Amino acid sequence: MTILATAVPPHAEIARRLRGADFHDCYETAIAPTPLSALELYLKVVAGTPRWVNAMMTLRNRIVRLVGLKNLGALGDTDGAKPASAYRVGDRVGIFSIVYLSEQEVILGDSDKHLNVEVSVCKLPGKVAVSTVVHTHNALGRIYMLFVAPAHRRIVPATLRNARFL
Repeated sequence: MTILATAVPPHAEIARRLRGADFHDCYETAIAPTPLSALELYLKVVAGTPRWVNAMMTLRNRIVRLVGLKNLGALGDTDGAKPASAYRVGDRVGIFSIVYLSEQEVILGDSDKHLNVEVSVCKLPGKVAVSTVVHTHNALGRIYMLFVAPAHRRIVPATLRNARFL
């Protein structure tokens, strides 16, 4: 499976959130035509989270506790018994809450005192794009991103590679 770094899809809802962003990226991969919604694709992506990514999240949670940031849990901490159709805007899905939901795109996000992060899974013809947009709130957010950005650039492609799109 080929994962390409690309521009955020300009027509996607997540593109509206780029203004003033301190960090953003987008990765895409080809997928066969699928009836799955964007949220169903997201759930498949996080279900295949590599163990080393969850280990990094555990380490992250221990470290950031020292400066009063949230313990987010692990990326794949979702309710496997809950169908995607049962989720609504505002619902928690693992480490994020749904902030935008359509058949073609889901945006999930979280805010803390240091930054606001939003992740989009967008169905495009023959591919899926995963975009991340971060707005930092202060110096702590900017320092945090110095460490997280390089890791993020490895985590998203690795997690996409593990996804099992049917």
